[in-house]
Amino acid sequence: MTDETTETNAETDDAPIMEAARYADGSITYPPHPLGPDGGDQVGTVDLSEYTAEVVTWTTSTATPPGVRQPNTLAIVEFDVDGEPVRAIGQATTDAVEIGDEVRPVYCSELRDPEAGIREPASQDWDGFRFDPVSDGD
Repeated sequence: MTDETTETNAETDDAPIMEAARYADGSITYPPHPLGPDGGDQVGTVDLSEYTAEVVTWTTSTATPPGVRQPNTLAIVEFDVDGEPVRAIGQATTDAVEIGDEVRPVYCSELRDPEAGIREPASQDWDGFRFDPVSDGD
């Protein structure tokens, strides 16, 4: 598997959104949950792919599951959505990531090789989002 499957949402109008849930108390969770932290119902959604985030921490795994790239750098990032912090974890597009880096979510049609696991490829989704560092020129 290569990084060729990484696409920015701007390049693909039909790319899925990175959907978070907004609740009546103002909190936002990713991934979305039926009930918010205070037990309230969802009142809306937020597309996190429209925001950038800051790397809170990261790690690189060299012992990855079948079909996952090696090494696999993962980052926990924090979005600021109207003053509300929203954290997410996901693969980084590069090993050159540091705490404090500004990143943007980019859609990836295949985060791992569906043929490499023990599950039937059609039994689960293989797409998702990676975090790509924002350069000074972006």
